[in-house]
Amino acid sequence: MTKLLSINTYNYRRGGSDAVFFEHDAMFRGLGWDTAVMTMHHPKNEPSPWSDFFVDELEFGHAYGAIQKLAMASKVIYSMEARRKLDKLLARFRPDVAHVHCIYHHISPSVLPLLKERGVPVVMTAHDLKLCCPAYKMLNRSGICEKCKDGNLLNVALNRCLRDSLAVSSLVMVESATHRALGLYRDNLDRIVVPSEFYRNKHIEWGWPAEKLVYIPNFVHAEDFTPQFKSGDYFFYFGRLALEKGVATLIRAAAHAGVRLRIAGTGPEEAMLKALAGELGGDIDFLGFVSGAPLRTLIREARAVVLPSEWYENAPMSVLEAYASGKPVIGARIGGIPEMVHTEKTGALFESGNVNELAVLLTQFAHMTDKQVSTMGEEAHAYVSSTFTAERYLRDMLSLYADLNVNMAAPSLTREIA
Repeated sequence: MTKLLSINTYNYRRGGSDAVFFEHDAMFRGLGWDTAVMTMHHPKNEPSPWSDFFVDELEFGHAYGAIQKLAMASKVIYSMEARRKLDKLLARFRPDVAHVHCIYHHISPSVLPLLKERGVPVVMTAHDLKLCCPAYKMLNRSGICEKCKDGNLLNVALNRCLRDSLAVSSLVMVESATHRALGLYRDNLDRIVVPSEFYRNKHIEWGWPAEKLVYIPNFVHAEDFTPQFKSGDYFFYFGRLALEKGVATLIRAAAHAGVRLRIAGTGPEEAMLKALAGELGGDIDFLGFVSGAPLRTLIREARAVVLPSEWYENAPMSVLEAYASGKPVIGARIGGIPEMVHTEKTGALFESGNVNELAVLLTQFAHMTDKQVSTMGEEAHAYVSSTFTAERYLRDMLSLYADLNVNMAAPSLTREIA
């Protein structure tokens, strides 16, 4: 039986990368593989038979004392605890392949050399730009930033790229400098999965060898959604209320266009965005945190979903969920979004941060016939149902593992998804 080890910071669905971590593990268990996981302890974690091998909780928002802060800083850079825990796990479970997701800071890349020493092929999914940019997003308070491309990581501290904090930014600068000097990622990762062509090209621009990068798009179980092609009377945004998400641009554009906007989500910019909406006087509703069936209903009943991002988005699951619900997407022309939104077919694109251009699109969509909008939704649903499937994801991932000479102990299983 082929064995897969998955490593991630959290063992609960905190964000999109965690959802991929869970779905990936479940997919291979369903294929008949033996799987194990290693994460960090957390009160919200789902129960796991592997929890004895999880590392202690480490959260930056906690009130640590001076000695604890020093210990935390050392763990961020290189966690000996994570390496010890993995060593014990490997004594019990010998994987044929390890797949890591988000491990920086809380687990750290200290686990990678150990896997390499044991002869375990290591694959990492690049859910963000951390392997290039110490601050994950190539974004700081001044906007998009690629100043570290030349290798000068002092820019991280000088520009306070993390939380606008000199202390946190300096720690991450030291972390990244240490990891690069030791080659912890570069020398120990056999392949890096990138869910967008944009991320593949961006990693190559920043010096990663093309042969290590494998483009495998995300997937959605479209069959689990109930699409509604009938067009609603409001535009919908769902996601974090954070600066890089461009929600302020969307609010300004919606007020200018005089259209109804509904916003689901919470985040650090929530108070500012509510104040902005109040000043502009638009028809804008803040719904707070919404998930599950209520969220799907809000997506289904919208006219279109809007994704106004102002950072290098990877391959947003919100686009796939909108399509699976039968809704077109109005997206910013940035990052991987243009790869997913086909103008006049599955939605429309506008220049990121351009209030006037977005307002024009909102006005156009508001004045389209319901038939025009529903036809876009039908095409979007057909696109996601044929392209972003679990079967395609599994085929691509099995092909990648085979390229690394992973022993497929049950080859007949692979034929089921061929």
